[in-house]
Amino acid sequence: MTSSAMPLAMAIPGLKVRIISLAGGRSLQERLISMGLNIGSEINVVKKGMPGPFLIATGETRLAIGAGMAHKIMVSEP
Repeated sequence: MTSSAMPLAMAIPGLKVRIISLAGGRSLQERLISMGLNIGSEINVVKKGMPGPFLIATGETRLAIGAGMAHKIMVSEP
């Protein structure tokens, strides 16, 4: 992966990435932020969905998010 932006859904499992933007409407952005997924946060991709949820880790917390959300979170390598 290069340092260019891509959707979280395209990240490879085991990769550490940094959130650079959150697409979608206000309610989706607020929901992601309430889950601790802020711009600038570093997350690890634990398991790629397809089918099923994407599993990500931020610190000691693991989260499951749907594929639709994963496509709206833009990331790059830290």
